[in-house]
This record gives sequence, structure tokens and C-alpha cells, in this order.
Amino acid sequence: MNRTKDKIKEAFQKWLNEIYIPFTKKRKERREKFETVSFEKVAPLYLMDEGKNEKFLDDISFPGVYPYTRGIQPTMYRGKLWTMRQYAGFGTAKESNERYRYLLSQGTTGLSIAFDLPTQIGYDSDSDLAIGEVGKVGVAIDTLADMEILFEKIPIDKISTSMTINASAAVLLSMYIVVAEKNGVALNEIKGTIQNDILKEYIARGTYIFPPKPSLRIITDIFKYCAKEVPKWNTISISGYHIREAGSTAAQEVGFTLVNGITYVEAALKAGLDVDDFAGQLSFFFNSHNDLFEEVAKFRAARRLWAKIMKDKFKAKKDRSMMLRFHTQTAGSTLTAQQIDNNIARVTIQTLAAVLGGTQSLHTNSKDEALALPTEDSVRTALRTQQIVAHESGVTNTIDPLAGSYYVEEMTDLIERKAKEYIEKIDSLGGMIPAIEAGYVQGEIQKAAYDYEKEIENGDRIIVGVNKFQSKEQSKPELLKINEKIQEEQIKFLKSVKEKRNNNIVDEKLVALKKAAQSDDNLIPFIIDAVRVYASVGEICDSLRDVFGEYKENVII
Repeated sequence: MNRTKDKIKEAFQKWLNEIYIPFTKKRKERREKFETVSFEKVAPLYLMDEGKNEKFLDDISFPGVYPYTRGIQPTMYRGKLWTMRQYAGFGTAKESNERYRYLLSQGTTGLSIAFDLPTQIGYDSDSDLAIGEVGKVGVAIDTLADMEILFEKIPIDKISTSMTINASAAVLLSMYIVVAEKNGVALNEIKGTIQNDILKEYIARGTYIFPPKPSLRIITDIFKYCAKEVPKWNTISISGYHIREAGSTAAQEVGFTLVNGITYVEAALKAGLDVDDFAGQLSFFFNSHNDLFEEVAKFRAARRLWAKIMKDKFKAKKDRSMMLRFHTQTAGSTLTAQQIDNNIARVTIQTLAAVLGGTQSLHTNSKDEALALPTEDSVRTALRTQQIVAHESGVTNTIDPLAGSYYVEEMTDLIERKAKEYIEKIDSLGGMIPAIEAGYVQGEIQKAAYDYEKEIENGDRIIVGVNKFQSKEQSKPELLKINEKIQEEQIKFLKSVKEKRNNNIVDEKLVALKKAAQSDDNLIPFIIDAVRVYASVGEICDSLRDVFGEYKENVII
């Protein structure tokens, strides 16, 4: 036992001298000294009783060191806070641009773009299938002209942009690339993320267009293109968020999300990429739910398990290839329409969980989102929640402060173990796509969601203001209402763009895209060419639909 303790102390000193101190010389910490509100000094790192964990160096180790259980950076928030995003977008590009500029003025450090349903599933605003949905749950984007307005007077060379888009992700990324070019921003300097995670759409969300095989082809084309042309861009945000929103457990969220990650890595390797050429551009997106300690353990378990998968299964060599970098959003499914001010407390707990778990980026939901898109006031309160946690709570003063907690370490091990069991089960079914087609993944989530809801209905699980501590609402909250004339305005603008562009060149570019889809060519340059001449989202996606067809979901009973 003493030999183990000595080994850990030596390793700690080595980490301090060779990793932590050199890192702080390159990137200065935010303050010269860190203290509690009572002026007690806070050390950069605390160790658990090393002798109680023989596997300390293998499973926990130190920040910035494999398997990254304690965080991917040696200094974590002592060096730099997480990127503070607020997911936003509604109506037209002009309205959304005004909201983004407001959020930046209030202290957000990155943008997070919400698109309306027609844009998400590759239809233009003038499509019969878009009626009643234009600009409702996000911003309507039909052509490059909308994207130009969306980012007007926004310094995309200085901020990072996250775009929650999946089936049509290649088109929206291409639009962003062209906007950057037009603004004189070098592609090797633009930073951001596209969600681009189609597998979770088949599992839990439903905004898919093409079947799995061509969808994976488009995703790997994005990997290839960005590895060379847009190296600072995160080419995918492998999402557990929607899996959790659909009702999964924490272990299911980790297990199913990492299997999706494995599937994307395998597809990229099959397409001829080297793992270390693209793995550093993979990112993840997790939910932060109400059980604070379980959520902290979940993030730590996910980070550790992914590092082991990349090292042992895929033989990754670069440190960055093994790092699970993730964005977090607080849990929309926990927000209640009753007593909406209570949602501020829920979001605060969830924010703490994400920060204590080591997130790289965070969106906090607004209190009124169970009823409508958030008002400007409620968005500001949600952002202030992050800022208060960052600057007033003291939780950012030390790294991984809950490490060594008997409960958190045990829960971390438990979630890792259960997630591995799901990974092995899906592997035995032939992989994620056969597991989805067989309804296994959906069935597991549905069972967990049913059990959770049953506990609420039975009163075994208390939701404050819903099944206990109810009160009569005194007044109705002021809600954001989307102008019904938006669809008419958007269609009129789209029509004007189509009239002004050179439609012969547009047709040429769409024919070239269709031919590329029938070959093995990388599709991204062809999509960019079509975007440059103002081909619409619907026209580009229809060209690909003609080649790839559309996915039809198997109904799971």
C-alpha cells in the first residue's frame, strides 16, 4: 500500500513539474491566487486518499492526462472558462441576427444556432410541407442570402458558432464557409461545430432525410473535407442530449452515444481516413439532468470510457484523438409549465453539474421554454446563471472538485460499467444500425421513460409544482409569440433571390452535385459550389434525394 502511495506522489510531482507548471507558463491562469469567499486559499488540485484506490493511475489520474477522467486540460477553468452559449434562433434571419447580437452584448462567448423544421429536413419555406412551420422553432434559412443576413455585423473570425443541424448539416456548413470567405476570414481560422449526428435522429428525434448508408457517406465526406480545409471546426457533435430527452437513463445516454461515436469512427476508417487525422475534430453533446452527483459522474465516466475506446479499439496515438470534448445543454425535459420560476432553480443545479463535470461549452435553458421560445428577459436570466456559477460560486477555483468523493467515484465506475454493457450488447447485434432497425435502442429508452413517468404518476418521484407543492397560478407569464406573417415574408424573400440569381448556373451546379452523388467523389465541394450561386437548401437536398432516396422509419410497438 505504501508503495502505491509513493508511486502516486511521484506521479503527482511529475504532473506538477512537467505538465501543470509549464502549461501555466504558456497560458496564464485567470488570477494570481484562488480563494474562497472567506479568503481561504484554494489549491489547483486535490487528491483522494491514494491508498484506497489501487487503480488510481489507470482510472482517475490527473487533469490533462489519459484517461482524462478529471478533465481534458491540465488547468481546466483556472485557465479558461467554458464557452457560454445560448441556443437561439426564430423567425427570419434578420430577427435572429438581432437576438445573437443582443446575446453577445450580454456576455455570451459563442453562438448556438437553432434552425426551423423545414431547414432541418431539407425543405424550402415555399414547400407545401413547410406550411405552418417556417421560423417557428428556429430560424428559417433557404439560401446563402439568409445566412449572410444571419451573420451580418457578427465577428465570425473571433467567436465560435455551433449549429444544431443534422440531415442538412453539409448544406448549412457550406453556407457558413462561403460567408466566411466573403468576409475575408481564412477557413483554417473559423471555429465552431455542426451537430451532424444522424444516428440519434433515427433513435430519438426524427429529423432525418436520407437512409443510414448515404447519411454516413455525407458525414465522412465532411470529416475528409474539414480535416484538410477547416481544421479548427468540430465536424460532428455526437449527441446524447436527445437520447436523454427521450427518456433514457444516464448510463444509456453514455452507452448509446458512444456507440454512435464508434460507428462514425468505423465509417471514417472504412472510407480510408487515418484515425488521428479526424478524431481530434469529433465532439460530443450531453444533457445535464437534475441529479447533480449522478450527472457529474456521468460526464467523468463518458470521458474515461471514450479515451479507452480510442486508445484500445482504434489505436489512436494523438492525445487529442482520445479526448472527449463536449458541449452541454441543461435538460429541457425537466422544465415545467407550472410555476415556471422554479425552472431557474432546476437550471442552476444542472449548470453546476455540467461545470463540476468538466464541460467545454454550455447552454442554459430559459425558465419559459416549457411554454414557448424564450423571451429576451428569460434568456438573459439563463445566461446570468452561467455567469454567477462561473464568477461567484467558487466551483471554478479548483479542478474536478468532487474527485475522491466515495459516492461520485463509485457512481462514475457504475455508469462506465453499465455503459460498457450496452456497447457490448449493441456490438452483439451487429452494430448501431442493425440495433436501431431491430428497435432495440428505442425500446430500451422507451422502457426507461415509461418507468420514470410511472414513478411521477404514482407519487414515488416528486416534481415540485406538478405532483406536489402545487399552487394556483396568479398570472400568465409574458411569452414570445412568432408573427404569423413570417412565412409570407420568407417566401417573398426566397422568390426575390431566385429571380435575381443566374438560374442556368444553379441548374448546372445541381446537376454536377447529382452526378457526384452517383460517384465516389467527396460531395462537400459540390455543395459549396451550389451554395455560392444561391441554390436553396431544398434544391440541394432534393438533388440528393433523387439519388439516395428517403429514410422510412420502422414503427416500434
